Amino acid sequence: MSQRMNNVKLGQYQVLILTIIMVLACPIVAGAAPLIPIPNINVGVEQANSPQDVALSLQVLLMLTVLSLAPSILIMMTSFTRIIIVLSFLRSALATQNVPPNQVIVGLSLFLTFYTMSPYFDQVNQNALQPMLAGTMDQQTAMTEAVKPMREFMFKQTRENDLALFVNLSEMPRPNAPEDVPTSVLIPAFIISELKTAFQIGFLIYIPFIVIDMVVASTLMAMGMMMLPPVMISLPFKILLFILVDGWHLIIRSLVSSFV
Repeated sequence: MSQRMNNVKLGQYQVLILTIIMVLACPIVAGAAPLIPIPNINVGVEQANSPQDVALSLQVLLMLTVLSLAPSILIMMTSFTRIIIVLSFLRSALATQNVPPNQVIVGLSLFLTFYTMSPYFDQVNQNALQPMLAGTMDQQTAMTEAVKPMREFMFKQTRENDLALFVNLSEMPRPNAPEDVPTSVLIPAFIISELKTAFQIGFLIYIPFIVIDMVVASTLMAMGMMMLPPVMISLPFKILLFILVDGWHLIIRSLVSSFV
């Protein structure tokens, strides 16, 4: 009986192997079927026939460089830095660990950045991008016009002492007007101003949640529950307080209003 079962299993394995071989051999047998052409991509360096070819290649290289630096430009020259730091402080104050997840915080920060920066992006589009696409403005002039709205936004959010710091570090003459401040000096001053503002808002967010943690810890200690982690008890009260005061509405309204 055992020998018979082994023969049956061997026969099943042989049928399975034969089926796999036939499936793999089908494309080979059907050699007359038309094959899908695979494109051949070649990347090479050829001699330029005119100076225009060199200029076009440099323009393409510059465009690729700008696209690769676009995330950094978005983070460092817009309201993204302040928004994402404040939302990160909020999550830490609630002690919810990964709730909301990083993808939600980054996505919300991006859309809030687009919302707060939309007036300046519209100016860039109208004064620089559209004239350049229409051919009425060259690229150098378009870049100059595109930076102006961004400089206006950064000047509104930059503190004078932060700007003076980088002016002194660059050893440049004291500027008499905002137009005299180079963009390379304005951007780092704007970044540290945004960091300071974001940390100030984060400190104010922490205060009510620290009070809840202190009350819960004191209550548990008075009741003799030394082994019970206070975070397990305070977390529901933090979430309840945040819901009752409509925390997301207050945080987002305060963030957007801080850029006006």
